Amino acid sequence: MDVDQQTESEAFKPATRSGGRKARKAKRAHGPVAHGRPYISRNLPPYDALSEDNLVRIEQAAEKLLAEKGIDFRNDPETLELWKKAGADVNGDRVRFPEGLLQEILKTAPAQFTQHARNPANTIEIGGGNVVFAPSYGSPFVMDLDKGRRYGTIEDFQNFIKLAQSSPWLHHSGGTICEPVDIPVNKRHLDMVLAHITLSDRPFLGSVTAQERAEDSVDMARILFGAGFVEKNCVIMGNLNVNSPLVWDGTMTSVMRAYARANQGTVIVPFILGGAMGPVTTAGAIAQAHAETLAGCALSQLFRPGAPVIYGNFLSSMSLRSGSPTFGTPEPAHGSLVVGQLARRAKLPLRCAGNFTTSKLPDAQAMNEGTMSMLSAIHCGANFVLHSAGFLDGLLSMSYEKFMMDADFCGALHTYLDGVTVDDNALAIEAYDQVGPGEHFFGCDHTIKNYQTAFFDSSLSCNLPYETWSEAGSVDAATRANTAWKETLAAYEAPPLDSGIRAELEDFVARKKASMEDRWY
Repeated sequence: MDVDQQTESEAFKPATRSGGRKARKAKRAHGPVAHGRPYISRNLPPYDALSEDNLVRIEQAAEKLLAEKGIDFRNDPETLELWKKAGADVNGDRVRFPEGLLQEILKTAPAQFTQHARNPANTIEIGGGNVVFAPSYGSPFVMDLDKGRRYGTIEDFQNFIKLAQSSPWLHHSGGTICEPVDIPVNKRHLDMVLAHITLSDRPFLGSVTAQERAEDSVDMARILFGAGFVEKNCVIMGNLNVNSPLVWDGTMTSVMRAYARANQGTVIVPFILGGAMGPVTTAGAIAQAHAETLAGCALSQLFRPGAPVIYGNFLSSMSLRSGSPTFGTPEPAHGSLVVGQLARRAKLPLRCAGNFTTSKLPDAQAMNEGTMSMLSAIHCGANFVLHSAGFLDGLLSMSYEKFMMDADFCGALHTYLDGVTVDDNALAIEAYDQVGPGEHFFGCDHTIKNYQTAFFDSSLSCNLPYETWSEAGSVDAATRANTAWKETLAAYEAPPLDSGIRAELEDFVARKKASMEDRWY
């Protein structure tokens, strides 16, 4: 059955019930669709950190940068010609933008769009009040408590896709979850996209390291979904970084062209370490990021008006004594809140923040910094949260244990974003018919009716009394996560995929690999 013909009822049937708390927790930990929510529709409003006057000042600073300093678009004559035709001032590689030009171009960009999954039950909505959690992205190393830190392999890459697919709290398969360095640089994108397609039935990201690799990613999506469906619908996205400060490189703009002209999504993301690739002050870094992002988002619309695009942001701080990046600090968290306001004013979906940390272990520092950063994504109104699970070591390492801990935290955030329900059942007046002053609610009908859904129940936390925990071996959270990822991989089952589509994809990958010599750089 073609993916676009499959009905939701055929694609998704809820897991059958089995008795006992242990069985329910196992479902939450291991069931690919146990939660049954392809994305979150938030009931908790985003937080507005800055006043109108201060937002306008930041926007004016960005306009000043765009009009007076400009942005370099390097190694891409076609892009320079498009800017010239659109009314920008082009002088060599430098492009300067008259006030209001980018905003006018961006009127064709959708404020919300759908990214389809091969299982329609896992199709997501990006924008508006919707929140999508995706795994971390781009680490060259992986680590776990057993083998320590090492270069990532295709087996690790596949394992993390399986863990993401198995989590009820993640909504997206992600992209380059880790670099599989055991495969040649010019061929690994084929194995990565194939792994996303075959091991997950959720939406995914494609390659962005070269235009031809982006085109290969789109072609594989066409095999999976059908060329006609892809022409009309977003099924794959590319995550593109600005070369801050104020440079868009031809590699990135040509990749953007490949996705946008195919009507596929692009995520436009400056990567600014304050004091290095942008000003050390938060407001200045935000203004620069806003200028760089608007220019990228507008360029996607010059390639194809109406193509899906996400306003992205990646702000971080530095240790100015050592020059090392720092993550999970309060200043970038403030920045995320402001960026959320700017994205809403620009009427664009937002990708912002994630579970960031510089800790080298899945420890208290990791969860402290990660929580600070992740909550900034929640409160700024981010719609697409990359780096939701696994980020460690300043993005250099993907951690198996932290992946499980972060995914569990994403579960708590589902409940947090649901907000407070106020209805007759929630107000619980009926409970007082059975419970009088000084009595308890444990056994009343209202508690029995609601106890399974009243509170989020972590699959990793230990709530036992100290003595019981101690007698059971005093197992800490990281060790519990180590057990959890191994159990999850052992229980993993690949979602079904049409054998004809699988064969066509495998043939495409084989032919592409045979057409080029291995390159390891």
